[in-house]
Amino acid sequence: MNFYSTNNHNKFVTLREAVMHGLASDRGLYMPETIPKIPPSFFESIDKLSFEEISYYVASQLIGKNLPHEELFRIVSHTIQFDAPLVKIEDDIYALELFHGPTLAFKDFGARFLSGLLGYFSQEQNQKITILVATSGDTGSAVANGFLGVDGTQVIVLYPSGKVSDIQEKQFTTLGKNIIALEVDGSFDDCQRLVKQAFSDVELNKKYFLTSANSINIARLIPQSFYYFYAYSKIKQLKKDIIFSVPSGNFGNITAGLLAKKMGLPIKKFIAATNVNKVVPDYLKSKEFIPRPSISTISNAMDVGNPSNFPRMLNLYNDNFQALSNDVIGDSFSDDDTMSALKEVYSKYDYIMDPHGAIGYLALKKHMVEFDNAVGIFLETAHPAKFNEVVEKVLARPINIPERLNEFIKREKSAIKMSADFNEFKSMLPTLITQ
Repeated sequence: MNFYSTNNHNKFVTLREAVMHGLASDRGLYMPETIPKIPPSFFESIDKLSFEEISYYVASQLIGKNLPHEELFRIVSHTIQFDAPLVKIEDDIYALELFHGPTLAFKDFGARFLSGLLGYFSQEQNQKITILVATSGDTGSAVANGFLGVDGTQVIVLYPSGKVSDIQEKQFTTLGKNIIALEVDGSFDDCQRLVKQAFSDVELNKKYFLTSANSINIARLIPQSFYYFYAYSKIKQLKKDIIFSVPSGNFGNITAGLLAKKMGLPIKKFIAATNVNKVVPDYLKSKEFIPRPSISTISNAMDVGNPSNFPRMLNLYNDNFQALSNDVIGDSFSDDDTMSALKEVYSKYDYIMDPHGAIGYLALKKHMVEFDNAVGIFLETAHPAKFNEVVEKVLARPINIPERLNEFIKREKSAIKMSADFNEFKSMLPTLITQ
């Protein structure tokens, strides 16, 4: 399987090049040259397979012969070391809990898969790999912890000052070793812009081997498709249509779900659920994609005004608006809506959501009435303790913080402050990157 850029469908690269460089030289995002169709026989017996077995099969279909069998199996086994349980909240409404990994966020799946692939490919070269990561919260912690101590790699995390939770910040500013944190005076979109500019800078790329661990990297996207298949295996016996509601910021998670659907996973509909940063829901109503400055909310990981993965969504549907809108509903909710949902679900069902999962729940409840004989799944993308300041205040009760989070809280933050100016970032990189 080779990969092409969303900006040039006629130029192909290997998996190694797509993963190592992250972003194509024309600033496009890599996509597999073909979307493999999984045979119906796989779905007939999927409920008899483990999470790891399902994931290996899906990965082998997408990656093909790019890796030796034993290497792909090792990387998948390294990725799937924790469960993604489906928890019933109410009749026909389930939460897919994706926060049982080491940093308690769904991005642990993608970060571990990517670190395995980059670790394997880095053995073939002498130059250290520098991984640039823009984060609005969970990406930074997942990638930093996934790559901590991995030979031949260095991670530089850029995050918006004052716009991530204290616990999230501690998870990537207290690690040391090969992890460096840059606290940017700006928004997540500014951080994302700085990373993209670095990848496009000829001088920097001649001197350093730069790559990305954001969801723009195809190796982050592929493993995020695994848990959609796994969730289906747990609910297949209900013989109902399945609706997925996905809290969306950079739109990598929902793009992975759409990829799974294109591969044959029988999903009736996706809901792209956002906070007031609703560029994509607006597009699905108006056919116009208009990026805008992001607005800070209590669901901060979704505070994105120009989602990077939107070109991939369009690409999966050959830029056909009608085809995309047939599969995806867009909706958005305010902070007040989010807080009300947190209270309601806790009061009625004794279940504590995080603010992002709450938005997924709201969208699912709103749109489930449009479908007959359907079951809905919303993604709980992070443990509520990662947003304990918000959740505790809304629910008026303390949140139990897992011990591995407490360990981060005790540590001392170490971050370098900088402006959102690219020239400052560029001049700073030589002092940060070790050869």
